[in-house]
Amino acid sequence: MLITGHENAPLISGEELLALPGFWAAYLLWLAEGEDFEPEPALFGADGADLDAAYERLSDPAAWPVIRLPIQHGHTILIVHRNFTEDEGIDYYVAHPDWDRPRSLASIEGHFSGPGLAWSELVHVARRPGDGPGITDPDARLLLLLPILGDVDLSADATATVARILAAIGTPPEAAATLADALLDHPFWDGETWFFEGSSPLSGASTATHLSRVLLCGGSYSPRGVRFGLSPDQDARLAEALGTAG
Repeated sequence: MLITGHENAPLISGEELLALPGFWAAYLLWLAEGEDFEPEPALFGADGADLDAAYERLSDPAAWPVIRLPIQHGHTILIVHRNFTEDEGIDYYVAHPDWDRPRSLASIEGHFSGPGLAWSELVHVARRPGDGPGITDPDARLLLLLPILGDVDLSADATATVARILAAIGTPPEAAATLADALLDHPFWDGETWFFEGSSPLSGASTATHLSRVLLCGGSYSPRGVRFGLSPDQDARLAEALGTAG
């Protein structure tokens, strides 16, 4: 597997790791941790040994798993487990064969950047897979993208939506809503505002400039605080893939 910017990295396809009993615990448990909530692997339908085995695969410095989520118009969201020994993290990109390079959505690491998706985008992307290799199950896609969600304007059914999916992967029904709320309360950033170019006094848009229909994020640490630098046609197709073109 080759990704621009990671040419010398030992990248491997990581989609099969979702079948590991401890995958969701290894992937999401940290996201649910808080001052008043300490989740256990059992909340993700796993035990400690399951979690350790999955984490070992996800964090292997000799084989960096890449999980692909195909979205509309030939785009792909790439989840790259960057397993440097002293600089590990998870990088989230959106890519297209016609682009010169992938565009960063977020990074989960010590020097984090994000958020990378608004709630409306996350739901649209999860429910509308595109063609190509990768994960197409809507529920798995939504859980995979939860770590880069950050939105002050969550829908009223956000907790119920996530809780339903968690129950399907083994979360005890009586704990699903609590765990869903914890996962939606990101430890790295508070809910952020999202807006279209030209609708914020900070956007710097000009009436002489093509206005993007890809949302911008008001968060100080988000790569999406500025445009992706795409052509108008590329921008329009990405907006449709993210569900914001209307």
